[in-house]
Amino acid sequence: MTSTRLKTFADKQVLYLTTVGRRTGLPREIEIWFVVWCERLYLFAETREAAGWVMNIRRNPKVMVRIGEWRIDATARVLDASADRQLWDQVAAIATRKYGWGDGLPVEVTPHPSGRSPLRPGIEIGAC
Repeated sequence: MTSTRLKTFADKQVLYLTTVGRRTGLPREIEIWFVVWCERLYLFAETREAAGWVMNIRRNPKVMVRIGEWRIDATARVLDASADRQLWDQVAAIATRKYGWGDGLPVEVTPHPSGRSPLRPGIEIGAC
């Protein structure tokens, strides 16, 4: 879609995430806080695995993100408390600085440049 750098949106307060409803197959949009780290977006589910949008992502990781007029297709994944511990702590700290709150289950959203799927999920800390 666009080559917009995500860091240009880092100061925005909310984004709109559209998932595919796990039961209905219909688009489901939520407004949610987010942080940017290494050209990926991180969202936090306050109710953790009970959040409908997290359940939708577990079923179908293809999502769409909108920040203002900017839109992009993306792939989402729920971070793993063990395997992603360092990343989890890093993005939670960023959220705490930005919002005063960084608890919850972090979900990584990787935009697809030009509509292509990412080559690998996740990031290595210090990689950017």
